[in-house]
Amino acid sequence: MKRVAILISGGGSNMLELLRDMAEGGYAEAVLVASNDPAAKGLEKAAAQGVPVAAVDHRPFGGDREAFEAVLTRKIDATRPDILCLAGFMRILTPGFIRRYEGRMLNIHPSLLPKYPGLHTHARALAAGDTEAGCTVHEVTAELDAGPLLGQARVPVLPGDTEDTLAARVLTLEHQLYPQVLRRFAAGDRTPVHLG
Repeated sequence: MKRVAILISGGGSNMLELLRDMAEGGYAEAVLVASNDPAAKGLEKAAAQGVPVAAVDHRPFGGDREAFEAVLTRKIDATRPDILCLAGFMRILTPGFIRRYEGRMLNIHPSLLPKYPGLHTHARALAAGDTEAGCTVHEVTAELDAGPLLGQARVPVLPGDTEDTLAARVLTLEHQLYPQVLRRFAAGDRTPVHLG
């Protein structure tokens, strides 16, 4: 059974879906949920499910990302994960951190990559007049949001959509897509999953 560590920064809704699917599917075990924010609500939710949690507050490190990641890496490596899932982890990672886990680190991004890497994806899709939006699960590489695609899910952009309505519809798909990709990835299958 694969050992999975999950990194979050907020409420952890994608993390909860991953935990649920791993428990139901029996293909992987969550060995850690860690956050860069000690107040992240997702930590409480994970702990309530019996998953070990850790917080490494990035703020005391100032701009020293390597020092922050060195502490985070010790917490992660202590749990010996096979796979590292970023689920709303809002820190840019250094090339050194990425190299350490490359080939076994996944991320979910709220756009149809390669469109709109980075932030404000829904506002950018609306401003461009796109007729569809969605989310992507990809392997993490040193180039931001540019690793090999492992899954995408699509939704139509509806008349009158706002950033919030579009984000809510995409999030529903994220909750479906990420567990399906993780299940396949844990079995050694990198064939992309397509929904919608």
